[in-house]
Amino acid sequence: MSDAIKHECGIALVRLKKPLQFYKDKYGSAFYGINKMYLLMEKQHNRGQDGAGFASVKFNIEPGTRYISRVRSNKTQPIQDIFAQINDRINGVLEVNPDKKDDVAWQEEHMPYVGNLFLGHVRYGTFGKNSIESVHPFLRQSNWKHKNLIVAGNFNMTNSNQMLDELIELGQHPKEFTDTVTVMEKIGHFLEDEVGKLYQKAKKQGFNKKDASPFIEENLSLKKVLKRSSKNWDGGYAMAGLVGHGDAFVLRDPNGIRPTFFYEDDEVVVVASERPVIQTVFNVSIDKVQELERGHALIIKKSGKVSIKKVNEPREKKSCSFERIYFSRGSDASIYEERKNLGKYVFPQVLKSINSDVSNSVFSYIPNTAETSFYGMTEAAEDLLNQQKTAKILAGGTKLSAQKVTEILSERPRFEKIAIKDAKLRTFIADDNSRDDLVEHVYDITYGVVKPTDNLVIIDDSIVRGTTLKKSIIKILDRLNPKKIVVVSSAPQIRYPDCYGIDMARIDAFIAFKAAIALLKQTDQYHIVDEVYQKSKAQQNKEDDAIVNYVKEIYSPFTAEEISAKIAEMLKTEEIKAEVEVIYQTVEGLHKACPDNLGDWYFTGDYPTPGGMRVVNQAFINFYEGNDERAY
Repeated sequence: MSDAIKHECGIALVRLKKPLQFYKDKYGSAFYGINKMYLLMEKQHNRGQDGAGFASVKFNIEPGTRYISRVRSNKTQPIQDIFAQINDRINGVLEVNPDKKDDVAWQEEHMPYVGNLFLGHVRYGTFGKNSIESVHPFLRQSNWKHKNLIVAGNFNMTNSNQMLDELIELGQHPKEFTDTVTVMEKIGHFLEDEVGKLYQKAKKQGFNKKDASPFIEENLSLKKVLKRSSKNWDGGYAMAGLVGHGDAFVLRDPNGIRPTFFYEDDEVVVVASERPVIQTVFNVSIDKVQELERGHALIIKKSGKVSIKKVNEPREKKSCSFERIYFSRGSDASIYEERKNLGKYVFPQVLKSINSDVSNSVFSYIPNTAETSFYGMTEAAEDLLNQQKTAKILAGGTKLSAQKVTEILSERPRFEKIAIKDAKLRTFIADDNSRDDLVEHVYDITYGVVKPTDNLVIIDDSIVRGTTLKKSIIKILDRLNPKKIVVVSSAPQIRYPDCYGIDMARIDAFIAFKAAIALLKQTDQYHIVDEVYQKSKAQQNKEDDAIVNYVKEIYSPFTAEEISAKIAEMLKTEEIKAEVEVIYQTVEGLHKACPDNLGDWYFTGDYPTPGGMRVVNQAFINFYEGNDERAY
């Protein structure tokens, strides 16, 4: 997006189902799992730049030997940093013990990070500070193997306060207040409880403390632990965890908001946040990678047995459509097609804007992530021009000369690379005092391809705040002297905050909300703002499932086209000579393009969980009261 919003987190899990010697013999290295983890995480680096972490668990090693290793980084290139640390540690051990280069059993016992089970995470932090303590995976330690817990996830919980209170009621005293810590402590509490019950059961059957361990490993029900832990969770989540003795799990939220994919064969079990990542790293076809069902957990026992268990009752599927529009890599087969369709389905509105004059229009895109939607728009433009060519030829009949027919056939839509982002400038900008001047020069433009009689049509993934459009893009496009600038969003108007992972917490930051407020003032309807505040304030202390999204009333007096027109007016500064129009995808077009990912609360205000209703209610109260705090 030209207005960058932060990416999702990403998870990666690998369970090696064979002894390490197998991978050494077949692939030439006992570090097979580590290498695959690096690739899985690097292929998902688009999902988080604030930090990365890696953890491994070894099986069947002697007591007193480290069996859990973890490394985290919040440096500028965190994935490269953590794997550089891992390589340095491994190479350091090999330098001291060169005779152990091919001794897999010795490496497994003495080398850090060489293990059987791995969990990785790439992070963008929407909750709390970006300190190293906030980077996943989180570790809950114990001298009992079965009570050690490592947790990482792609999630946001809307009810972290309630979860903290529940922990306190359980007698805990969490060391800090973040949703990750609360989630981990909740799972950890019920894990300990389940292990304790199994120990008592083993004791009654005559096992001593040492011999009870295999009994606990075999009989531990992670389904039961997760069901009790997640009972009151409200949010979107893909939660992954490792237990110290070797069990592992990945749990998906009941609405399927956050994406989770997995693959299993006789050598490995793999989980990642994106399907093509698994396809690429393990060279498997699309039909081999499965999507984890909403409300279900993938559970991997230490024995290697893999099962899918229903933990929470699945609710209406509301998978995040922003994953399809922007977050996930476009190399996924279905996402690629969906993004093309987003460009295709918005084209009729573009056509109306340019009065069907395709010949005198130049089409382009900003930024690079909008390229696939641009391809869809170009296909629609080519189809239309072909229809126009056919009509001209049929109308001319036998009177047309060969030269005229050639001229007609040679007409084609004009697709150009108009703007190129200067990444160096974007990275440099830090000083607010000079920001506006620098932002104006973030993009370079291609001169000489746009005529004064041309419409210039630019497609973007989505227009969130409109800041970069106003301060940079429209200004530089206007230097090309087009007749009209048409800015097209392949997504609908973002009207409401997200609370399930995307960093869009403040409603007053959205250009669509600002436009609606401006229209209410302009049309002497600002009393609606006061009324919505009173209604929102009155339900502030109600239970989440009793809250109504009254913020919808801010938008209801106006059509989407009226709000778009106001946005265009707000984005056009005095020095802009060209006419400016802003076009958004319709919600109907979005659903048609992404039929299996109908999560659209940021566009429609229809939140899939009760906590979302509380968040939008609080976000509006914060706006009205001039409070800069997050709504969750």
